[in-house]
Amino acid sequence: MASLTLAGIVYLLAIREFFATPTFSRRVVVIGLVLAAFWHIEFLRVPAGVDDDIHRYVWDGRLQRLGYNPYLVVPSDPAVRGLHTPETRNLNHPDLPSPYPPGAQFFFRAVTAIQESAFALKVAFVVCEFAIVLVLLDILRCTRQGAHLVLAFAWNPLLAIEVAGSGHIDIVGALLLVVSAAALVRRWRATAAVALGLAVAVKFLPIVLLPLYWKRVRIRDAALAAAVVALLYVSFLNHGRIPIGSLGTYVQSFRFNGPVFAALDQVAPPQWLAGLALLAGFLAAIWLRRRAAPFSLDAFAWPMAASLLCAPVVYPWYLLWLLPFLRSASTVPIIIWTVSIIPIYYVWHLRALGRPWLLPDWIMLLEYGSVAIAAAIVAFHRCRRPAANPCSTD
Repeated sequence: MASLTLAGIVYLLAIREFFATPTFSRRVVVIGLVLAAFWHIEFLRVPAGVDDDIHRYVWDGRLQRLGYNPYLVVPSDPAVRGLHTPETRNLNHPDLPSPYPPGAQFFFRAVTAIQESAFALKVAFVVCEFAIVLVLLDILRCTRQGAHLVLAFAWNPLLAIEVAGSGHIDIVGALLLVVSAAALVRRWRATAAVALGLAVAVKFLPIVLLPLYWKRVRIRDAALAAAVVALLYVSFLNHGRIPIGSLGTYVQSFRFNGPVFAALDQVAPPQWLAGLALLAGFLAAIWLRRRAAPFSLDAFAWPMAASLLCAPVVYPWYLLWLLPFLRSASTVPIIIWTVSIIPIYYVWHLRALGRPWLLPDWIMLLEYGSVAIAAAIVAFHRCRRPAANPCSTD
């Protein structure tokens, strides 16, 4: 906790310099990326936690290669006890089938076909992160922004601990989303649409970005993306029904670090509140589609952040989706969020001591209070800016 807190503070100081300085030398960027790679190597050497999601990934990949449907098989079922390995025997939520969409399932299967281990998946996730760095460098070059801004992504503490350390599938979806954004910048409309569809097939969060693609991709591009996603589901159909696994249970029962959802949970059904989370993201995307500059990366971050803010569960690794799109001072509240969420890891420490799985109020207040203060400061400066300009011209 101490080292993560220090890393978060130093990261925020670095962000201040990145946004204040137009360009850094290429040597500085290279050294910064080498440092990020070194941090990741250290985290790769640490075994994943006993109940980390990555053991479920290994299980899902193994099931598929053995001919089973991960949306139907319950890990704790005595009938499948012989299918377990030492890495999958203690996976989390063993009484539930897999909740991950088919795009994630195919990724699990592909990696476990090479080597069936949590370490192999962690290496694959780090490779995806490296690919994001390359794509971001291409976007920054095409948009004539400083290459040093890639360090705003590569230096975020969440990457080392949640990609190289614990290993989470979210980084794969983030890569596909960055590829989609890069294709939009280059006006490769079919690629942009298909990459977005594949990102949604990894996790459903980026579906709220659909308004950003309005009139930027053609109808046939959207149809191609929908066909690709539909094909991914074909292998998992059960008597013609689209599989969702334990996704319904997730919405109905799981609660953690979602202040808006928790506040409204007593007055509205969970399904309605899940719809509210989607609506918040869609409305943010519609507003940014009209107001933001064309192909602005910031426009990708805010709709997903708005949807996460209203979600029933907000784990730190969910913010991995936002990291590649934090490129200007307007996203400072989200950047603050990626750091203020770090104290949540204290809950895992409490659980290891046998305490209940509960998030202390002071942690939630620190996390979202920091974001609210940052948002208020940004809004204050934006309100003052138009009034200051006429004075400067007199």
